[in-house]
Amino acid sequence: MDAVKSETGFSSFLETHASVSRIDLLIPDINGVIRGKRVDRSVLAKVFSKGVYLPGSVFGLNIQGETVEETGLGLKQGDPDRLCLPVDDSLCIVPWQSQPTGQLLMSMHELNGEPFFADPRHRLLAIYEPFSTLGLTPVTAVEMEFYLVDRERDGDKPQPPLSPTTGKRESETQVYSIDNLDDYADFLADVIAAAREQGLPADSIIAEYAPGQFEVNLHHVGDPVLACDQAILLKRVIRNVALRHGVEATFMAKPYPDQAGCGMHVHMSLLDAQGNNVFAGTDDQVSPVLEQAIGGLLALMADSMALLAPNVNSYRRFAPEFFTPCAPTWGVDNRSTAIRIPACDAANTRIEYRVPGADANPYLVVAAILAGMHYGLTEKITPPPVATGNASETHPRSLPDNLRDAMRQLECSDVLRRYFGDAFVEVYLAIRNQELETFEKVISGAEYEWFLGSV
Repeated sequence: MDAVKSETGFSSFLETHASVSRIDLLIPDINGVIRGKRVDRSVLAKVFSKGVYLPGSVFGLNIQGETVEETGLGLKQGDPDRLCLPVDDSLCIVPWQSQPTGQLLMSMHELNGEPFFADPRHRLLAIYEPFSTLGLTPVTAVEMEFYLVDRERDGDKPQPPLSPTTGKRESETQVYSIDNLDDYADFLADVIAAAREQGLPADSIIAEYAPGQFEVNLHHVGDPVLACDQAILLKRVIRNVALRHGVEATFMAKPYPDQAGCGMHVHMSLLDAQGNNVFAGTDDQVSPVLEQAIGGLLALMADSMALLAPNVNSYRRFAPEFFTPCAPTWGVDNRSTAIRIPACDAANTRIEYRVPGADANPYLVVAAILAGMHYGLTEKITPPPVATGNASETHPRSLPDNLRDAMRQLECSDVLRRYFGDAFVEVYLAIRNQELETFEKVISGAEYEWFLGSV
């Protein structure tokens, strides 16, 4: 079943789903965590006609769900409400709930209807808008890696689940294994079915590089904001379907120290007004537009790291042996580079941006990619030479390798401040700084083991 296609469709949705008694109103915060409220079905007409109110401090929350007062969005303002309005075409059924439930994606606005500056969805919309001036339409597809983990921990650490088929715990890497997919066939089928029922174009799932790791691919769409709506909602589908199967799904960047991390790979091309792919080159020459887009992406990659890798754990993922880029490089059909041009026919030429983690907010990731592409196109930036072979061996690590350095680069980036706005950057950095300071106060078990009786 597809999601509702217009604002007036909510009444037909309620008629079709007469047993639905409640609606989840969803709004993704700066961390990509879905917040919101649950309302009775009788309230839905009012939601569509007048919206609902939530405090602006929703976008001042850290990953633990606590208000970061340094953002200025909490008690300093009196924690006032803002107006939340429905996202078109997002009303749909929630197939995993035992009690019939609908869901509706929302975005936040000022009381006068202006977009609320701290809502990442609005930041993406603002960065996307200038492409229409260039006569270009970004076509976007998001791929996300995730782990299934046992609900029972190994001490305080995650562990792979027991195979539903063999009853044994996985311990080996079996990339692209069909047998691994067979082991979790029921779970994977339920993910695809739930995604389709919500109108999410999940079109394939593959076994990835570690025990219990999978990658899910969303079909490309000609609207980058819609692509991110779909990505954020698909994560919700995967998590909830996993719980129904007695396991947990995590998009944590690096849950296991000796296994591959979870990335978010974004594919993007640009179409002109006639629908032609302007990235398409010839057998002898790369498209100048593609080169300029790559040039801008590489120029802003280091400045964007705090958006692409937003958590302390994010930086544990960057290890060359796991195909995770540590330098701003590009290559043709080369998975060791930060930007890969996949092997394909000219009409489907696209970039694959391989730096972000699955723990990042899709809206901010795609916004950073669009900012880099727009910067490259408008400034006509020439990229460095194409990398061949193992780029990790020929290009030393140069991207920030920790959250503090990444935040410093974002803070000093005049270009990204121009695209995202100073106010948003300050809120974002305030949240990340508070999280980092809190994390650094925690004394790890390793510190006690190494130093308590030794120094």
